Amino acid sequence: MSTSPVTLMVARRVAKGRYEELMAWLREGEQLATDFPGYLGSGVLAPPPNDDEFQIIFRFADEKTLHAWEFSASRSAWLGRGSELFAAPSEHRVRGIDGWFGAAAARPPRWKQAVAIWLAFFPVSLLFNFGLEPLLSELGLLSRVLVSTLALTPLMVYFFIPLSTHLLASWLHPTPARVKPTEAAA
Repeated sequence: MSTSPVTLMVARRVAKGRYEELMAWLREGEQLATDFPGYLGSGVLAPPPNDDEFQIIFRFADEKTLHAWEFSASRSAWLGRGSELFAAPSEHRVRGIDGWFGAAAARPPRWKQAVAIWLAFFPVSLLFNFGLEPLLSELGLLSRVLVSTLALTPLMVYFFIPLSTHLLASWLHPTPARVKPTEAAA
């Protein structure tokens, strides 16, 4: 069993006309997970335009705590209550930054992942240091770095990097060029 944090990514397509019910059901699932030992956080990512697939992310301290939640009676009952609200469910586990960029087969090249992370981190780090410079300037280097990483890491992991990957989705995951029938015949 792993001792590093594990993220379970669940994809659910909303059943026709059941959007509001699905959203309430997803919030219920997030609340349910908070009661389990090892729970680190969760979130729901809305689908991109012209799509109906939601991504639900559950993060636990390790494989053992995720397993306890995943195979619990309360989660099973929750899944049963929501079974009519979605279609085509899929689940997969990820570790590290891979969870921000989708399934293994669809992940962009590492250099694009690095750019997306840097584009999130640079402006937030700059604003943080600029805004708190009067307070941080009194601290030594080690203390400044400790304070900034303690404050910025959760913001980056749970908000700004997912936001960056969402905003850059078309660049990170470009759709293949479609060949026009006249070009295919040529």
